[in-house]
Amino acid sequence: MSQLLADGMLRAVIFATDDCDATSEHVCRAGAEVLQEAMDQGYGVRDSAFRDPSGNMVRFSQRR
Repeated sequence: MSQLLADGMLRAVIFATDDCDATSEHVCRAGAEVLQEAMDQGYGVRDSAFRDPSGNMVRFSQRR
């Protein structure tokens, strides 16, 4: 799994967080490429998306 992550071969990695806005702000300040600002989704979560240095999409999701 770590080799796939390092090679940018994972389509998406999703992490749960208690505060999507704070997590997203922290990741953004660290210089990550923003794909989607934190926003409420119709299926009951607030989430955001970034691209990591290897090219993987990383999402942070908070239950509403």
